[in-house]
Amino acid sequence: MKEASYYEKRENSQVICRLCPHYCSISDGDLGKCRARKNEGGNLYTMNYGKITSYSYDPIEKKPLYHFYPGSNIFSIGSFGCNLACDFCQNWQIVYDDSRAREIPDDEILSLAGSRNSIGIAFTYNEPSIWYEYLLDISKKAKEKNLKTVMVTNGYINEEPLRELIPYIDGMNIDLKSIDDSFYSSVCSGKLDPVLRTIEIAAKKIHLEITSLLIGGKNTDIDQIEKLAKTIADINPSIPLHLSRYFPAYKMELPPTNVELLLRARRICKKYLDNVYIGNMAGVDNDTYCKSCHKRLINRGEVLKDIEIKDGKCENCGEIIYGEYDK
Repeated sequence: MKEASYYEKRENSQVICRLCPHYCSISDGDLGKCRARKNEGGNLYTMNYGKITSYSYDPIEKKPLYHFYPGSNIFSIGSFGCNLACDFCQNWQIVYDDSRAREIPDDEILSLAGSRNSIGIAFTYNEPSIWYEYLLDISKKAKEKNLKTVMVTNGYINEEPLRELIPYIDGMNIDLKSIDDSFYSSVCSGKLDPVLRTIEIAAKKIHLEITSLLIGGKNTDIDQIEKLAKTIADINPSIPLHLSRYFPAYKMELPPTNVELLLRARRICKKYLDNVYIGNMAGVDNDTYCKSCHKRLINRGEVLKDIEIKDGKCENCGEIIYGEYDK
């Protein structure tokens, strides 16, 4: 265990965790909502420091990050715990089970991150922000070795720790679960505003893409989808949005999202955003096109090929293309 960052001590060995917007008040011997931070004797400790439950080499597109060194691989690692409690959690076996956790030395992690044509480390699978102390330490070391660092995150983190972390992170995919606060409170046990704040901060500092899992009858009202697209566009219309198809998972047993609904949602979002993709669905066109001359710039067929972007610009017309393309 390692003493946690961002907490304050109170009377009677009580502590307040200040890492995320829950501001958990934790009694001696208890865990916070994330199940990864524990009060022992009036001090807060991180239970998952250096503990890894899952790791793999993945295509960067799997994160999903479509405009961040497309065609590259990245070494992905995760731990346990999450500070939201989504009824549809796609990785609940990892999030809620710490029995498979093992410690891997930092040097070995960094060596793996630089092997097999990997561009660096993706912190993913569970919620990386509650792995904060380890995430920060490893990201600093990765920077020293010129490795890229990526977070796949729910964005549920307070501003002060986020701003300390961001200089060591190159890219994020933030899961914007809905543009409706009532969805966050009833389905995810959280709030919308902190996520929007994280998106606004990250968009000004690092590469950012956003994923929204569309669940029929829950967050697929057309007005909400239009509002979601407009909200992102007000920050930066070039931020890629991934509309992901829902399948039954964890506590939610609703049927998979209707295909026509997803296609309609993409058409709506493309009125406001330059780059809109559909995830978890085969047979859909997820190529990247220039917004000016409409030339196909990235062909994401069975094998990614034909990246026609040079120095961050369309090779055909010179339009600036959002993203990072040259390692």
